[in-house]
Amino acid sequence: MVREISPLELKGALGTQSPPLVLDVRESWELALARLAGTLDIPMGSIAAHLAELPRDREIVVMCRSGGRSLKVAQYLQAQGFRTANLSGGILAWARDVDPELPSY
Repeated sequence: MVREISPLELKGALGTQSPPLVLDVRESWELALARLAGTLDIPMGSIAAHLAELPRDREIVVMCRSGGRSLKVAQYLQAQGFRTANLSGGILAWARDVDPELPSY
């Protein structure tokens, strides 16, 4: 079972000594509309080809627009032995709870 993390929990975790890697699995056109700084951006359909780029020594928080695609990717990565969490509500929840100036789409 993949752990869910709220936008506020993620914001706090990003300010720690050992922050998680935030993996954004949205498409490039979505990133052009709204994005978080410092994310690793790999579209959902390309994840399997990029497993070697992902760290196994830190948690990976997967995000998308609303949390559905990211949950599937987090489950897949967890089955591959990665420590994962899903950003509940995706970037829409981040915009609502953390950064209301971030565009919603």
